Amino acid sequence: MLLSLHRRTIGPAAFFLVSSTIHFTHPGACCLRGIHMPQISGSVLLDTMKAVKIRQGDQTLAKILADLDGETKLIFDAPIESWRWYPVDAFVSFLETDIRETADGDRRVLIERSGKVVESQLRGIYKFLVRIGSPKFVINRIATIHSSYFQGVQIIPEIEDGPSATIKYIGFEKHHDIMEYVVIGFFLRALEICGARELSVVFTVPISRGAAYSEVTIAWV
Repeated sequence: MLLSLHRRTIGPAAFFLVSSTIHFTHPGACCLRGIHMPQISGSVLLDTMKAVKIRQGDQTLAKILADLDGETKLIFDAPIESWRWYPVDAFVSFLETDIRETADGDRRVLIERSGKVVESQLRGIYKFLVRIGSPKFVINRIATIHSSYFQGVQIIPEIEDGPSATIKYIGFEKHHDIMEYVVIGFFLRALEICGARELSVVFTVPISRGAAYSEVTIAWV
């Protein structure tokens, strides 16, 4: 089954900010089950928890955290450091628990939620950097940002001559498939803001397939 989203829209032009955060590895940041597991920046975990608090309040966040178990609970019970690396498994477990608690398990809400994150980056504290950016420029910037958020995940943008592009993700595991919705929302909203129209964002090689790589294909007018 292919996860896709098509939307017809026109948005203002925008420059997509390349993250300037520098991440440092730390012995305590390794995955508890081994350093070869894909990892995610602590800044993403902190931003995700902050988004829950803004959207639905402290009590909802506390309920989500209380419902975590196993390794994920150990991680979130300790202070999260923005510069440390944490297992993608833990982030995925948090997202799954979040949508069970707040969206009856409907993963599709993550498309809108991740879109709001990228919108806040473009319209919030960094709005003075908003400039004209083509869809291809934006896609390259998103790939750069995603690369800074992960260890053990390789991200390869392939920009076509026409109005389309593909991005390969190497390193995600089959059970990380909830990330498909996050990725789609990120690309979709950023490209809307930069002015792309008649967007199509499709996981032509889904993470859930468990292949050597996953691939998202993007087309626009």
